[in-house]
Amino acid sequence: MYEFLEKNAMYIVLLISLIIWAGLFYFTFKVDRNLKKLEGEGKD
Repeated sequence: MYEFLEKNAMYIVLLISLIIWAGLFYFTFKVDRNLKKLEGEGKD
């Protein structure tokens, strides 16, 4: 197991950073959608 981590450390770091970026984009998209819904309710 340690040998696998040693040889593929760069790919593991890349995978973790991609997961974090995807989570951030999902969170901002969700917040933006909720804000648009609230703004629409306020105008009515």
